[in-house]
Amino acid sequence: MVKILKEGLLKLGLDSDEKILSSLTRYIEEIELFNPAYGLVKVSDQRELIIKHILDSLAPINILNGLLKKSPRGETAVWRIADIGSGAGLPGIPLAVCLPDAEFTLIERMGRRAGFLRNTLAVLGLPNVRLEEADMEELSRKAEWAGSFELIVFRAFKPLEPDLLKGLVKLLAPGGSIAAYKGRLESIEEEMSRLNTAMPSEIFPLEVPFLDEERHLLVIKPGADN
Repeated sequence: MVKILKEGLLKLGLDSDEKILSSLTRYIEEIELFNPAYGLVKVSDQRELIIKHILDSLAPINILNGLLKKSPRGETAVWRIADIGSGAGLPGIPLAVCLPDAEFTLIERMGRRAGFLRNTLAVLGLPNVRLEEADMEELSRKAEWAGSFELIVFRAFKPLEPDLLKGLVKLLAPGGSIAAYKGRLESIEEEMSRLNTAMPSEIFPLEVPFLDEERHLLVIKPGADN
């Protein structure tokens, strides 16, 4: 496990020190332990789990860093990041391990998965991550959550549609960005055509180590006037 994980991190240009490797390894073990009962991810073996979920989650980290540094809060602020529909903690937990100076909120409405996340965060002892067991649409209607995050990420959540995008924008701080993990370029273009939004967007191709499948990051920047 450690070899392929370490090689993958190096290919992504990420630090592979003992602390990061230990946290990610323990996280993988927690997923493997609870996956048979909770159905957290669909994988056939540990290698597939590492490549398709851990390294896939980390593939756009440099792009995400760039988005955060361009936010109005700048490089000196503590960045606030939300992982919507976190599920097994993907991509939030791998990102939080590798971005220890950012604050992460995992938003998950399903009780069993929230329970897994709660237990996993206790096991990993990640001080920069908190769990919010709630529905994203409900949070977006609460005034106290307005403008809470510089960056919102989600992976295997829901296809973008007008009401969903409207809710996400309410949670964004001025100048914040929405980053959606996606697969084929053709599917993204179809999704965006149905969304029919004038918000600035950009599609970044991603290379996931050891994965011969198409991956992209869709970034939407609603602008300062949320």
